[in-house]
Amino acid sequence: MMNTRAKGQKSRPDPRRVRISAKAIVIRNGRLLLMRARDRHGVYYLLPGGGQRAGETLHEAVIRECLEETGVLVTPGEPRHIRDYVGAHHEFAREDRGFHQVEIMFDCDFVRKVGKARLPDPGQTGAEWVSLRRLGAVRLYPSVLKILLAPDGKRRGRVYLGDSN
Repeated sequence: MMNTRAKGQKSRPDPRRVRISAKAIVIRNGRLLLMRARDRHGVYYLLPGGGQRAGETLHEAVIRECLEETGVLVTPGEPRHIRDYVGAHHEFAREDRGFHQVEIMFDCDFVRKVGKARLPDPGQTGAEWVSLRRLGAVRLYPSVLKILLAPDGKRRGRVYLGDSN
């Protein structure tokens, strides 16, 4: 789920602003590194990553976010997918109304585990390596990744995903 709140602070997203988010696609030994989260419907998964800070490159953002959320150091490569997330069009519309985020998903190489996750977002319960063969059985956002990330880890599908689920 997209979350624009600072820890312990409730605020509404600014409808005049588009957030840029750098996400990591880290595949190692047939498994994908994902963030595990929980909502009222149960457990769901999403790619590690988050908002780009002013003055930060997208590669710097994805490295920082992976370290913060998973404790894993990555080397970002090329963009694999780009997605618009317009909150009002998705199942989290009540929480994310007015929220617009552009997500750039980068192929990333695993470098090493450097420690524990420090700053998971609200609702996130940890990081998990999920088998590519098991993706079809989990709640994954965006769900189109279940199709685009084949078990062999090869690049498939279009780059721009639009405002997809």
